[in-house]
Order: sequence, then structure tokens, then C-alpha cells
Amino acid sequence: MPTDFEEMKKQLLESNDEFRQLATQHHDLDERIHRLATRQYLSEPEQLEEVTLKKRKLQLKDQMETMMRHYRASDPAPASPR
Repeated sequence: MPTDFEEMKKQLLESNDEFRQLATQHHDLDERIHRLATRQYLSEPEQLEEVTLKKRKLQLKDQMETMMRHYRASDPAPASPR
């Protein structure tokens, strides 16, 4: 089973529909936030949207990290070399 963070993430993206959906939503929010950040001026509603999107993006990241911790915990730990 994967021990490296990126390998574990790749494995979950390939095998877990929920994780893949969270990652897709996270990526979509990141793109929307980037589009807002590149504008010179944001109206008050756009500023509120940006803050809301950033909070939602962090929630998704937390959910993904929780899933990764559970995935790692369910892996049998490799024997440590002596």
C-alpha cells in the first residue's frame, strides 16, 4: 500500500468516488477563487463570494485529509527496519 502522500492521494483518486468528487470540487473552487483574485476590483458581493469560496475550499481539504488519515490508518504498517 502507498506510504508516500502523493501516491496515497493518487490511489484514493483512482479508487474512491467520494474522494474524487471532493478533489474535483476543491479544484473547481480553486479556479473560481483564482479568477476572482486576478480582478483589479471586487464588488462587495464578490468579496463575500471569495471569502465563502475559500472557507468551502478549506472544508473540502479537511474532508480529504480526514479520508487520507483513515486510509493510512487502515493500511497495515510496514515493518520498521532495524
